[in-house]
Amino acid sequence: MATNILDNIDLRKLGELLQQARKKCGMTQADVAKVIHASRTTIVAIEKGERRLKPNELIQLARTYGRSVSDFVRPSPVMEPFEVQFRAVYKRSEQEEARITPIVRRLEELCRNYLELEKIVDAPLPRNYPQEYDVTNMPIEAAAESIAIAERQRLGLGDGPIPLVRDILEQSVGIRVFYLRMPAKYSEIYSYDEQLGGCMAINLNHYEERRRWSMAHGYLHFLVRRRKPVVDYEGHYQRIPESERLAEAFPKYFLMPTSGLLRRFNDMYRTHSKFTPSNLFTLAYYYGVSIEALVYRLEKMGLLPSGTWDRLRDRGLKVKKVQQELGLEEIQQRADIVPIHYQHLAIEAFDRGLITEGRFADLLGVDRLEARRIAEVLREYSSGMMEGTAHLDLRQA
Repeated sequence: MATNILDNIDLRKLGELLQQARKKCGMTQADVAKVIHASRTTIVAIEKGERRLKPNELIQLARTYGRSVSDFVRPSPVMEPFEVQFRAVYKRSEQEEARITPIVRRLEELCRNYLELEKIVDAPLPRNYPQEYDVTNMPIEAAAESIAIAERQRLGLGDGPIPLVRDILEQSVGIRVFYLRMPAKYSEIYSYDEQLGGCMAINLNHYEERRRWSMAHGYLHFLVRRRKPVVDYEGHYQRIPESERLAEAFPKYFLMPTSGLLRRFNDMYRTHSKFTPSNLFTLAYYYGVSIEALVYRLEKMGLLPSGTWDRLRDRGLKVKKVQQELGLEEIQQRADIVPIHYQHLAIEAFDRGLITEGRFADLLGVDRLEARRIAEVLREYSSGMMEGTAHLDLRQA
């Protein structure tokens, strides 16, 4: 059977997988040549896809790399090339492109891994995608607010805060959201593919309030210009295009809807007969946004005098210090690179013997020891939800 698989496999793809596994083990081509009793040039030819492997050679190499043979010969979904392009108006330098390209490629790999897990476990991510919103000839602010209201209604979010934006986008909409480390000026990467669907990478190095803002920003691109990939990089416009102004306006309405914000502001004002800095911090924490974003929002609504943020900043407002004094903990966050559903698909595939421990570790981007620890945590999380009720039909309970 192995012979049949190797007769029909894509040799170039197999060579790439073998090369990646070798490099991950820190081995040279000469080291590996000794394993299968061949010359280094034979390994070069194998990794280029120019020389067909014998079944026993593949078994030996897989064992040497600590992998299963199935890791190298399993069928993978056929997909269109993954494209994330800088906006045309952004003339990037070679240095900037060198910084962001590996991150784009990592996003691509994670998205493909996610789809592979869905196919292995037979649990596709539900897609609750709306039609793209038409904002032709609409004023920017009015369009941003109307889309935010429509999406909140569609997703059943009311007019309150959204505690877990990442989970809402993944589980209620079907967008794949990853947290990746990026240079400080990059906030998000957005892409769309017919097979992968909507995909986002958010800068893991940013604080959680900014990550939430970036997710909402990327979500607008998905809602209005779904098939247009975007790399969001701070301060690269000479003249900000309309599409970007819409994306910048959307988060304030999506994260802080006017009706709910007005009601809570008035409640605070009536209680204290004034609106204090303490109220400001409490309200920002409630909505999971930065103090600066909330102040600008309240200024635009006419609830705070214009220039309030500038005055607070000029007086040396220490945001972190005040938050600690008020007992406001950091915004709840889960800074995993991969989303929780991805993790659960991986542990299910591993527990069912559909992937090896090595592949499980690869999917989570950790070493095997850490993979075992994560597996135990995920198992405890799943089993601890309801002990002894795995086969209970809740409709009959």
